[in-house]
Amino acid sequence: MLDIKLIREKTDFVRERLATRNAGDEKKIDEILALDEQRRKILIEVEQLKATRNRVSKEIGALMGQKKTAEAEAKKVETRQIGDKITELDKQVGDVEQKLEAVLLQIPNLPNEKVKIGKTSEDNPEVRVWGQKAEMSFKPKTHVEITEKLKMLDFARATKISGSGFILYTGWGARLERALIQFLLDLHTTEHNYTEVSPPFMVNRDCMIGVGQFPKFADQYYGVQEGNDTSTFGKLFLIPTAETPVANIHRDEILKESQLPIYYCAYTPCFRGEAGAAGVGTRGMIRVHQFDKVELIKITVPEKGYEELEKLLGNAEKVLQLLGLHYRVVQLCTGDMGFASAMTYDIEVWAPGQNQYLEVSSCSNCEDFQARRMAMRFKTETGEKVGENKFPHILNGSGTALARLFVALVETYQQEDGSVKIPPALQPYLKTDRITA
Repeated sequence: MLDIKLIREKTDFVRERLATRNAGDEKKIDEILALDEQRRKILIEVEQLKATRNRVSKEIGALMGQKKTAEAEAKKVETRQIGDKITELDKQVGDVEQKLEAVLLQIPNLPNEKVKIGKTSEDNPEVRVWGQKAEMSFKPKTHVEITEKLKMLDFARATKISGSGFILYTGWGARLERALIQFLLDLHTTEHNYTEVSPPFMVNRDCMIGVGQFPKFADQYYGVQEGNDTSTFGKLFLIPTAETPVANIHRDEILKESQLPIYYCAYTPCFRGEAGAAGVGTRGMIRVHQFDKVELIKITVPEKGYEELEKLLGNAEKVLQLLGLHYRVVQLCTGDMGFASAMTYDIEVWAPGQNQYLEVSSCSNCEDFQARRMAMRFKTETGEKVGENKFPHILNGSGTALARLFVALVETYQQEDGSVKIPPALQPYLKTDRITA
């Protein structure tokens, strides 16, 4: 959530940064300012009435001391009338604040000024490239052809079980998926200093609001209902990413500055409705309703936010480097960034069978945008204002998403005889150097 003080004091700046997203959100700033002004005027009136009530109360005491009972009773009627007016105005303040919050929750984060202004993914600048595209003496097959021949995936039975957009891993496919998850968790906990957590796979509405997925994107997620009790529907939601529960671990808390930075990593399945998304319903693993992911979360002091983002990006890149997969890093332009992000890097891995790059990680600094929505703060222990409560920067990154990593690995290491080589980093987990029919 944006700071209302920032909107009030730097209105033109806020409008300008929002306009770079090309979503029209800057048009809502006038509504926000009008509601804010209305709220402040009512609060001023309330304070004036309270001051008047206090003055009249003192007068009542003086009149009672002077035995002027009739005059005192008249003043008591006046104080009751003032009290009724204050109650009425307090309700008005509550209503206005509710409307103000509803609009503020719809406003995305401001892009960092270092982010390139652009409209679509075509405007995203390439930051760097690692490795070379796999060279093959034969026409590369898609992961669908490879995995079905090796009986690693069964798309037909997945559809029978759950409908389109789901995956049934079988045999070596299930083992490879499990090996990748374990490899990622081991890497990030032993080499990158993350603390592993295993969160619930369902969260409440406040958690969805906290990370910025609600209210704007509520149509894209799966709500949960307890049995036949329809009144419970929408109280809990299947998580779209581990970011949702993990970033909310310290919601409504005041941390100590000495606790920061906090590094968490977590494996979870991810559930996406993908409302209106192209590709769901076609065979394959590129866009599905359920996939596995290892997520990285950082909570840090604002001064270290962008330093930590570069480290986070490096942690995610290390995955692909150890697996020997060619990839590129792009920085998302203003028009392509996520709702909560101030700056985002995408890591796109090359998939020979698709003949294209696939996004396997987005690494973002949300600055204090999510922390404000979660009421997460830390108490300063250094600097000029020791003891001040400040909002931390919250960062997230995929370390990495499994379905597309699985695709890239299988397609990159496919052999002409139909087998799939296993890169050395994964061999200890799978106890083999090759998957064959």
